[in-house]
Amino acid sequence: MRVLRIGLVALLLGSAPAWAAPASEASIRELLSVTQAAKLLEGVRAQFDGLMGNMIRQAMNGRTPTPAQEQAIQRMKSRMVAVLQSELSWEKLEPMYLRLYRDSFTDEEVGGMLAFYRTPAGRAVIEKMPLLMQNTMVEVQGMIAGMAPQMHRIEQDLLADLKAAGQ
Repeated sequence: MRVLRIGLVALLLGSAPAWAAPASEASIRELLSVTQAAKLLEGVRAQFDGLMGNMIRQAMNGRTPTPAQEQAIQRMKSRMVAVLQSELSWEKLEPMYLRLYRDSFTDEEVGGMLAFYRTPAGRAVIEKMPLLMQNTMVEVQGMIAGMAPQMHRIEQDLLADLKAAGQ
């Protein structure tokens, strides 16, 4: 009987976080405001233009586009930016953020994050995160570019394997 009681207590204590109150919409909205989530999203969208430019330069393989090609590139970039701005607008993403934060964090956790982000260290994280993300993207792009020959060889091997398997 004692073992059963100890097991029951352990089960109840182990599942205590499941009883914690989910974060309220008001606290999540406040966190998104304090962390400037909408502004961060705008920064990511702005970086997309640079990312597209790098991808196009890589695709051009050092060649200078003709005026007609440059016009086509600009049209493509404009269309892609328009889709990105439309589909990744704050108005469309905010409900998703609210749902994901509510499903992921308790009210106590959101309160702790709010307390942190209101400190000097927290504000520094908010202010420096866009630059950190930009620098990370640049470095990852370099890593991906360095992998391109290996990926191309793997693709060629797959095509050869598929051709051999089809015979």
